[in-house]
Amino acid sequence: MFRPVLFSELKEYSWKKFSQDLFAGVTVGVVALPLAMAFSIACGFTPARGIYTAVIAGFLISFFGGSRVQIGGPTGAFIVIIASIYAKFGNAGLLTATLLAGIILILFGIFKMGALIKFIPFPVTTGFTSGIAVVIFATQLNDLFGLQLAELPADFIGKIKTVVLNMGNINWATFGVSIFTIVVICLVRKFFPRLPAMLIGMLAATVLAAVCGLQIDTIGSKFGELPRTLPMPGLEILPVSRFGEVLVPAFTIALLAAIESLLSATVADGMTGGKHHLPNTELIGQGLGNIGAVFFGGIPATGAIARTATNIKSGAQTPVAGMIHAAVLTLILLLLAPQAKMIPLAALAGIMAVVCYNMSEYHTFCRMFKGPKSDWAVMLATFLLTVFIDLIVAVEVGVVLAALLFIRRMSDISNVSAITGELAGDNRNADDPDNIKNRNVPANVVVFEVQGPFFFGAVDGFRDAAMNFSKPGISTIILRMRMVPAIDATGLTVLADFVTQCKKRKLNIVLSGVQPDSQPMKAFEHFGLDRELGKENICPHIDQALKRASEL
Repeated sequence: MFRPVLFSELKEYSWKKFSQDLFAGVTVGVVALPLAMAFSIACGFTPARGIYTAVIAGFLISFFGGSRVQIGGPTGAFIVIIASIYAKFGNAGLLTATLLAGIILILFGIFKMGALIKFIPFPVTTGFTSGIAVVIFATQLNDLFGLQLAELPADFIGKIKTVVLNMGNINWATFGVSIFTIVVICLVRKFFPRLPAMLIGMLAATVLAAVCGLQIDTIGSKFGELPRTLPMPGLEILPVSRFGEVLVPAFTIALLAAIESLLSATVADGMTGGKHHLPNTELIGQGLGNIGAVFFGGIPATGAIARTATNIKSGAQTPVAGMIHAAVLTLILLLLAPQAKMIPLAALAGIMAVVCYNMSEYHTFCRMFKGPKSDWAVMLATFLLTVFIDLIVAVEVGVVLAALLFIRRMSDISNVSAITGELAGDNRNADDPDNIKNRNVPANVVVFEVQGPFFFGAVDGFRDAAMNFSKPGISTIILRMRMVPAIDATGLTVLADFVTQCKKRKLNIVLSGVQPDSQPMKAFEHFGLDRELGKENICPHIDQALKRASEL
């Protein structure tokens, strides 16, 4: 359940692996610097807070995680939820929610939910990821255009309306630096893909602003100099009596962290083609990373796909690379913090614009409209709720809608039909060696076939077809269940009612196609239905069921 990959990798560690990890760690540390600052500023905090998170959470996630090459740190997915929690509960509320999210992630891992997180429907993840990208981009418009607005409204429509009404106040120097940063990042990615494009874009914008003497906002003018060391650990949280107030936001943080980290780890597995990650260990590592970040005033963190991909492309072999990435960020903070005050906020806004574009995955978003209507409807609902209402509501509604659609689809493939009598001449399954038409079915026996999972969403079909069945001269009903992979409590209850109804009508009932070690048979035994039916009336094959019907 908890086997940090680092410990197993160190058993076969070598200087060659260390040299590869060292290069990768330095590279991804440099790449992570502008992102950590940009994410933190986008949340409404100082850039240092993002660096603290990348250092502490990044180190702990690599140390305790279940992936060899995962890089942890702040990501864009959290910006919206962080901003809303901070606005409502303050800094103590945010740290409390992050702490609880870390505990929830550890519980996810302990209860082996790593394999279940992947069942979050793709339309839901696409919808809220694209929605988050749109919302984050809206928060960057003030810095992109240099509008000098003291504060933007909390809601999306309010932000857009305020920006449009103030477009006459654009600072063209600020806007030019933002566009310059974006162009440099795109050019570096196109022609020099192995270089840290975002860092180069940030440095180029800083040099441009300094050389041209542009009067625009910088990190120094808004936040002052960055501290040159990590803060002393502490714990600023809400009283325990108020933990319940931030429990839902904490669960949302945990769910987003789990989804993004395991998605990132899965992508990493595909890129490396090596050992697969350990999902439950990864969740526990993510939880410990978030808890550790809280003690240094950090913000929520998770596995970062872009930084993990950079780590892999740079030759990372083990989690040591992720730990080195954290050390590099600490070293940069120690040596270059005074120089960071010259970085234009417009450059970081440009970086965030590129991040939003990448997050939006508009190709995937548009392609979803070519799929089933129900899927793109769920995606669109999640997207619109994320943008116009709230991320928490969007995830909750999206998952519920997807679950309901799944139940409906399973109900559609589950059916019950009479396959003797008027349908005896049906040749649709003529090639099936177990086709009932190849058997001698007595005139006083009717055979029903149940197809698909026999669960609460499918019992109506059973009630309509079997429980309401009435035909003179019938003494025995065979219920064929060879196509039933599973049955739930509702199905068991309805089946028990059916048995009771048959007994009242003096009808014998025989089950066919129930294998001894199958889930339905085990469910019958736990429910006591095998005793009610009589084990001799539960047969693994139609031939045995017909023989039993003849005996009866």
